[in-house]
Amino acid sequence: MITSNIESPSASQGRMDESHAKIADSAWKSLYKVGGVAALAEIAIIVIQAPIFILYPQPTTVMGHLTQFQSNKLLGLLDLDLMLILGEAFSVLILLALYTALRRASPSLMTIALTLGLGGIVLFFAVNPTFSMLYISDQYAAATTDAQRAAFLAAGEALWANYNGTAFGLFFVLSGVAYLIIAAVMLRSGVFSKTTAYVGILMGVMLLVPPLPTVGTIGLVLSSIVIVPSAIWDILIARQLFRLGRGVSKEEAKQPAVA
Repeated sequence: MITSNIESPSASQGRMDESHAKIADSAWKSLYKVGGVAALAEIAIIVIQAPIFILYPQPTTVMGHLTQFQSNKLLGLLDLDLMLILGEAFSVLILLALYTALRRASPSLMTIALTLGLGGIVLFFAVNPTFSMLYISDQYAAATTDAQRAAFLAAGEALWANYNGTAFGLFFVLSGVAYLIIAAVMLRSGVFSKTTAYVGILMGVMLLVPPLPTVGTIGLVLSSIVIVPSAIWDILIARQLFRLGRGVSKEEAKQPAVA
């Protein structure tokens, strides 16, 4: 009896697709590693920022910020979300790494999540007043007349009102929706653990309530508490991104990720 060694077209195509997938994954190893480093950097930012907010509470008025800048520029920058600027810059790298790791599980959902996440970050950068307030503080200190000082104070008030307005609220909401979508895809893909996905869901829900004066105390409370699931999320995704960056296949990565 003669046995044919010719493979069926479907089997051959399947092997080719698998080979192409492995090549594609290996091409993104550097991005996985960068995403892992960015996640660890976010943890470092939390460790640095939290004690500063506790020991040096953020001023509640624009004049308070201007005065703080004049006495200690570095503290003024840190109290006016300098570290959050750095954190959101790192978030761009994390979102790109997560999109790459999860895009095959749901290309459409991950594209939506990436778009919402990056859109929220762009809004945050657009309205953040940290360095503008530093400039206004310097100009206020150099003013020689009451009219000049009043003008610079009014400019600071306008910046502060803009920062506590619609764009900043949308930044939180868009980020929350993005993380909820990513967490849902994580549950489907199995590349990240279910624990990671559930932490992402918790974080996403908390981000849906922005810390705006119009929202009330609940927004401020949630924005303070959300750093806990955020730190856990960063640790979990950093661990898995580093594994993918070392060349562990996604199928192998699924094995220890089930929790």
